[in-house]
Amino acid sequence: MASRMIQSYRSGAEMYNGDAFCKKKSIQLLEEIDLPNGLFPVDDIEEFGYNCDIVFVWLIQKKNKDHTFKKKIKKAVSYAPEVKTFVENGKMKKMTGVKTNELMLWLSVVEMYIEDRSLKKITFKTSTGVSDSFPIFAFKLCLY
Repeated sequence: MASRMIQSYRSGAEMYNGDAFCKKKSIQLLEEIDLPNGLFPVDDIEEFGYNCDIVFVWLIQKKNKDHTFKKKIKKAVSYAPEVKTFVENGKMKKMTGVKTNELMLWLSVVEMYIEDRSLKKITFKTSTGVSDSFPIFAFKLCLY
């Protein structure tokens, strides 16, 4: 069941169901907003939605998904059954449902952005204000 916040943004939104189709649409959206296409390595997606008017995105999966980005960074991330964020080109903000492991603590990721594409880095900001940057290629899927 979607949260009250998602329910309020459904009107006028594009919504998709089914794991394979939702994965495809989430990858397409990430590419459209100029973010790495592998930022959401989740499984069993039940719904993916995008409200273009307010640039709000959500993803609902059956259960939590823990993932380790292994390309050079070995960073553990946990995705809640419901991930929500506002998006703009090169940025996700006011994000909920994503946590990263820092020094044995799980911290909420509230923002991710690419400030200067020439640096080839993406920055993740946690709810504590701590930020860390990583190479963009660590979050790219090889689709071709």
